Amino acid sequence: MKTRSLLVAAALMSALAGPALAQKVLKVGIGLSDDHPQGVAVKKFGELLSQKTGGKITAKLFAGGSLGNDVTMISALRGGTQEMVVPDSSTLVSLVKDFGVINLPLVIQNEQEADALLDGPFGQKLLDKLPEKGLIGLAFWENGFRHVTNSRKPITKADDFAGLKLRVIQNPLFIDTFNTLGANATPMPFTELYSAMEQKAVDGQENPLATILASKFYEVQKHTVLSRHIYSAWVLLLSKKTWDGFSAEEKKAVQEAAREATVFERKTIRAFSENALAELKKQGMQVTELPAAEQARMKEKLQPVVAKFSKEFGEATAKEMSTALDQIRARK
Repeated sequence: MKTRSLLVAAALMSALAGPALAQKVLKVGIGLSDDHPQGVAVKKFGELLSQKTGGKITAKLFAGGSLGNDVTMISALRGGTQEMVVPDSSTLVSLVKDFGVINLPLVIQNEQEADALLDGPFGQKLLDKLPEKGLIGLAFWENGFRHVTNSRKPITKADDFAGLKLRVIQNPLFIDTFNTLGANATPMPFTELYSAMEQKAVDGQENPLATILASKFYEVQKHTVLSRHIYSAWVLLLSKKTWDGFSAEEKKAVQEAAREATVFERKTIRAFSENALAELKKQGMQVTELPAAEQARMKEKLQPVVAKFSKEFGEATAKEMSTALDQIRARK
């Protein structure tokens, strides 16, 4: 009887332990803080995933670069030692050069165009190139349009960029974009930027409003121009090794959670950016917006950059994106 009781107890313990052992926890790494809209959206994705799988699959956020930078985390996904990361699309250019076309200056005009482009056949075609690189692209998330700040003067026309020493990310497209506008593009790591502006080693920089506010650049910068010169997107990435271990039902749940989290992420970051603009003004920054004629002038100046990098990233892909955008605009 005692033996039977022990066997029953063991069976119960096994049954109770089963679901816990079967639970899959996806490690999601990001470089930003956990309270940034990107981090908030990752947490939302985890909640949705847990709901849709009855707790069998959950996602755990690792923020602030605690798992590494975008490049090292992408490598970890490909090797199967990390499950997820949300890097800037430009980080994928070394694996699939076609992703570079998203950053071509002044090609995407507004958020609605970006959504239609990246959620449509063109965006899916880009994501479909990732599995052969050991990655699964679940969705595009918004980082936002990039704007220029500086400590010297207001920018009200395309020619006002001339002579400004502006920090840019260490990327040839960004360097060429600002050199072509007449600025002195100065590539440097983001971690060095605040002190460089404080010490007047550079006059300014370019980033989305959320980053400008979160980094307190208003303490060392006086002017912001809503230049919207480049659109930045993130890609919600999953390791293919992890994906291949899911059942068909689990894959469906992951895709559904990603779609719903994408809607949430875009809504969240757009509200955050709108509030950021008001807060920057409150902190004393002078904000200008280029008139339509000056925006057109800037676009004209940057045509050689668009042509050069369209060829580098793939002329066929650049043309495909241009056609897709024309069709989106025609539907309005």
